[in-house]
Amino acid sequence: MPSSLPTDLPLSEAFPESVFSITTLEDEIRADRFCHQLLLRFASDLVAAGDFDSAAAGALAHGADYFLREFVIGDRRENILQLQPQRLRQFAGNWYIVRNLEPNLKELCAILEGVTVFYHYLAEQGLVPPTLATEMQNQARDVEFFRGRIDAFWAIDNDGYSRWDRACPVGD
Repeated sequence: MPSSLPTDLPLSEAFPESVFSITTLEDEIRADRFCHQLLLRFASDLVAAGDFDSAAAGALAHGADYFLREFVIGDRRENILQLQPQRLRQFAGNWYIVRNLEPNLKELCAILEGVTVFYHYLAEQGLVPPTLATEMQNQARDVEFFRGRIDAFWAIDNDGYSRWDRACPVGD
């Protein structure tokens, strides 16, 4: 695969849905590489459109990157273009909190913003339905829920983890 894809190639041709389907380790590696390239294209397109400067576009891509490549592809092994919106709530309300040394709302909100802008970009490019972008945005808006989940995590004592986990499980 080339290190960078031509920016004049339509996204639907450069990133067909099939390259993000995962059943094997090789598929996961391929999906991760294509996701990386798509995120670079996303940031580049945001700057080219004049919507963001390169630092802001990079920060948005970085936030989306963590969710997509670590959680969706790496942990869940799911297609980023066929994602169920509740995955964002599961990520933010459980997986992110458990997998980070210092989970905090500021960092989480930056990730959620990146994911939201990224899925709206995908919808504008015709790679996902606009309803998915809207549903992802709605999931990301529940900041008080995520704040409560982080606070409750820090307050866990004794055998309270199971109860905390059941309140927002990552499961299928």
